[in-house]
Amino acid sequence: MMLPELPDLPVRAVLDEVVGTLAERGTAVLVAPPGTGKTTLVPLALGAGGQGRVLVAEPRRLAARAAAARMAALLGEPVGATVGYSVRGDRRVGRETRIEVVTSGLLVRRLQSDPELAGVDAVVLDECHERHLDADLLLALLLDARAGLRPDLRVLATSATVAADRLAELLGPEAPAPVLRARGTTHPVEIDYVAPIKGERLEAHVTRAVRAALTRTDGDVLVFLPGAAEIRRVAQQLGDLTAVDVLPLHGRLSAAAQDAALRPGTRRRIVLSTAVAESSLTVPGVRAVVDSGVARVPRMDHRRGMSGLATVRVSAAVAEQRAGRAGREAPGRVWRCWPEHEHSTLPAYPEPEIRTADLTRLALELACWGTPDGSGLAWWDAPAPGALAAGHEVLTALGALDGSGGITERGRRMAGLGLHPRLARALLDGAAEVGARAAAEVVALLDDEASAPATDLVAALRALRSERPPRWRREADRLARLVGETAGAPADSEDPALIAALAYPERLARRRAPGSASYLTAGGTAVTLPPGAGLTDSQWLAVAVATRDPGRSEGRIRLAATADEALARRAAPALLVRADEVDWVDGDVVARRVERLGAIVLSERPLRDPDPALVGRALRRGLGAAGLDLLRWDDEARGLRQRLEFLHRTLGAPWPPVDDTALLADLDGWLAPELATARRRADLERIDAGLALRRLLPWPAAARLDELAPERIPVPSGSRVRVDYSADQPVLAVKVQEIFGWTDPPRLADGRVSPVLHLLSPARRPIAVTADLSSFWRTGWPQVRAELRGRYPKHAWPEDPTTVPAHRGTARNAT
Repeated sequence: MMLPELPDLPVRAVLDEVVGTLAERGTAVLVAPPGTGKTTLVPLALGAGGQGRVLVAEPRRLAARAAAARMAALLGEPVGATVGYSVRGDRRVGRETRIEVVTSGLLVRRLQSDPELAGVDAVVLDECHERHLDADLLLALLLDARAGLRPDLRVLATSATVAADRLAELLGPEAPAPVLRARGTTHPVEIDYVAPIKGERLEAHVTRAVRAALTRTDGDVLVFLPGAAEIRRVAQQLGDLTAVDVLPLHGRLSAAAQDAALRPGTRRRIVLSTAVAESSLTVPGVRAVVDSGVARVPRMDHRRGMSGLATVRVSAAVAEQRAGRAGREAPGRVWRCWPEHEHSTLPAYPEPEIRTADLTRLALELACWGTPDGSGLAWWDAPAPGALAAGHEVLTALGALDGSGGITERGRRMAGLGLHPRLARALLDGAAEVGARAAAEVVALLDDEASAPATDLVAALRALRSERPPRWRREADRLARLVGETAGAPADSEDPALIAALAYPERLARRRAPGSASYLTAGGTAVTLPPGAGLTDSQWLAVAVATRDPGRSEGRIRLAATADEALARRAAPALLVRADEVDWVDGDVVARRVERLGAIVLSERPLRDPDPALVGRALRRGLGAAGLDLLRWDDEARGLRQRLEFLHRTLGAPWPPVDDTALLADLDGWLAPELATARRRADLERIDAGLALRRLLPWPAAARLDELAPERIPVPSGSRVRVDYSADQPVLAVKVQEIFGWTDPPRLADGRVSPVLHLLSPARRPIAVTADLSSFWRTGWPQVRAELRGRYPKHAWPEDPTTVPAHRGTARNAT
């Protein structure tokens, strides 16, 4: 392949070094800013220097098509000649093709079917820094194949950020791969920060910044927004502009619409783009960038079983890349839609998808590769074991994995469809139920649900069939061919709800209350229909898409179809459970025979003779929920518990802890006989807690209970006064006259603790508190005596109580 005269882009200066280094070392890392030509010029140089094919892996279909088109234009050829591309559902490659641009996910599939990549000389992994899930998996599998099967395969990883060192370590396990750098020629870029106005929506905020960019700069304006919905709304708000073309740019557009945004126009343009324009693509003519500051990234809520896209703040690295788009061709200007003081709080780099996304599809690919847990592979970031285990559970339920975690034949067929395993299952099983064409059309919609024109799945499907957008039509055709049928199924056999339920059986949902918009899914999550969804009369729904906003307990239904119980049983037999359930419900034991679809109760009836073991467990849960006060605690029982707790606190073993936590954890140790005969709350309320508690007495040490922690203490008057053990230090509340003559009260717990004396008047009103009686008689008594003599003149109040006999009633001796 002969190279033409290449554009004078910065990467030209290192092309010979890149080709030579790969020939010598086999692997290398090329760090080059966006716009330097690395995506197009490097593959052409590699193709000119080798005999086999060069594969270029791009993270997005749009980037793959654009890169191939640009390289073909440089060669003066049509796409599909020397340079071609392959993306899911669209391939333009000929017999003479030497350079093929593919998506990362498609190359993973190709590697699975041909681990040696026969006929391939080199693989370029473009834009590795973006850390897409498919790209991370491709890197790990490619390095594994190179180590075991193709040591001669040349691998070049490119990055626009400073991730070079980690990439070099991965590519060179024995010694880091060489890192080559192409310096970009950047023009100066001014940066303005546009803080939002209170209450201003994102679209209005961005539109305000776009109008400022139009008036203060020349050339085209590139606007970064998180998704297609925001692009559509901003375009509507800019609809009054007459001398400017407003063009959307995102991955769900038709190829013609994407190409229109990537070609220079005859008038000034505003290009409203998602993250696809951050790298890999060049939008010509741009002199101004408006950055919304947010992006849409995949997130998986494993607890609720919901996956979807979350809107997050961009990283500092992404913000820098976006800003750089304004200075590619000339000096430019950037409007950042956030306050300047917030810029320093942005995360440094974007979060890798492998840490946050649903890993079910990755788990299937790993199983196909023969390493279900991913061990032995060189990962940039290894998949989290919990997320990978969740993926394995889904795959096992779908029949893609066997009991030992190995791939099944059904699993291989699912992987070969190029769909998420859930959608692959829906296509395979749905084709048998409603016909391949009908199933394929629904699956193609579910795989691109963001383009659904309505919340009602049936209405959305009807609209697509009427409008027949090329992207949906091609994918539906492809899927129908893959399952072996091209003819359409009879109309009366169609059931979009069934296909959605086959893909997401745990999202089958039933209305929680008559007239409510809230539904309970089989997975146990509450989801709500948005106003105007058109499904408000549905008792059952097959929910295809549901998301949950941060801070909200309920999910929000985005796409669903009316279903019924019969369909739910048909689509999700694995979730059907019939069981006897005995539980503590609303303050008592409830025993019933229940049929459930996951968390949804389909039917129930009372159980007259429930299993005693189940009843016992329910009673234990009841005690845990309602507390031990359910039992009968008289004064003697409470006193015994307090004495035991005092001895445990003071002496430790063998005296047991008897706080709520300890007693609830050891119900069998002290309450088992009573629980064995109890059947309901009323039985618990009759249990003598004190009698049961005595089972915890530690014999033979328990023989000294009354000595170590007596219920009552004899005082000098002859009375036996009860000790209160409820406080941290025991309390002896006694009339002061009854302890005349006492200087050193008896100590408790083998002399370790003195009770605190609460001294009372003859009317049993508190007059003093002391833990040192001798000191009280010397220093506190004179004042107390003076007060008592005036209040109780019939009583004797001696100056020195230690010399006077104690008494119970009125004293007859003079003071």
